[in-house]
Amino acid sequence: MKLLSITVPCYNSSAYMRKCIDSLLAGGDEVEILIVDDGSVKDNTAEIADEYAARYPNIVRTIHQENKGHGGAVNTGLSAATGLFFKVVDSDDWVNEEAFRKILSVLEEVTRGPKTLDVLISNYVYEKEGSGKKRVMRYPHEFPENHIFAWSDVNTLLPNHYVLMHSLIFRTTLLRECGLKLPEHTFYVDNLFAFIPFPFVKTFYYLDVNFYRYFIGRADQSVNEKVMVSRVDQQLRVNYEMIEYMGKQKSLNRPQRKFMLHALGIIMTVSSIMLIRADTEECLEKKKELWRYLKKCDPLAYLSIRFGITGGVMNLPGKSGRKVSVTSYKIVQKLYGFN
Repeated sequence: MKLLSITVPCYNSSAYMRKCIDSLLAGGDEVEILIVDDGSVKDNTAEIADEYAARYPNIVRTIHQENKGHGGAVNTGLSAATGLFFKVVDSDDWVNEEAFRKILSVLEEVTRGPKTLDVLISNYVYEKEGSGKKRVMRYPHEFPENHIFAWSDVNTLLPNHYVLMHSLIFRTTLLRECGLKLPEHTFYVDNLFAFIPFPFVKTFYYLDVNFYRYFIGRADQSVNEKVMVSRVDQQLRVNYEMIEYMGKQKSLNRPQRKFMLHALGIIMTVSSIMLIRADTEECLEKKKELWRYLKKCDPLAYLSIRFGITGGVMNLPGKSGRKVSVTSYKIVQKLYGFN
């Protein structure tokens, strides 16, 4: 059995997937790299994937499937994974070799110990094209370092700190036990990957290393702002699923609930700003409906998010209020380098 399974969803990724896979090979035989060719047709993604599987048969496996979208590729990787732990690395991203070795050392150490580890959290770096300044997402104030800890040790996340898929390595069986199955043919499902498992998580480990390198800046990327506006209905699909899931969680402890409310609040903010940026009456009505739905499904979550810092800014009345929302978003965007 492998220590870590890494799924790499690939769709027409030939221009950049080699950099990603090469960085993952540094993990050696302890790692299983599952390249999921998600119905690529416009380039030689499939051939490159098969080439790596032939060159590294003890490390790389290639799975070819009809196109199911990012979520479908992650689902396939999770079903096929044999590793004790599971991670997703997108094909246009890569990892830092030194940090990778430290993470594998920690995972190996905890598997020999008396405690079961549910999730390892590390840092990620925004590798924004054309930007000289790199934003690093770290959690030194939120999580204790270098040992297994529980929810009672988790501090409140700062408003500008968010735990994304890039931060996370889950225990594989936990993902299966929580019934994780991401929507197919839908973008932004990585937010569900970083949300759905947490009611099942009991133990954490935080390693303060800059492991994941999150590339942003291509015009066709799903996180490009213009692309996000054009795909706002897919963003909303994920947002609604998060609201419904949150509304069903009746036995969360206080730190768990605060953690998940923080994640949901960020997605509510993203959805709201994209609907405002779309600048149509239809989208403004969708924004109102989104907040009404949150209030209906989980009134306490609504009160917490709606009257929090970001929720308040996103719901200022009138055209001038929307201008303030957009200006606030642009300031934060410039400060932290996302999108």
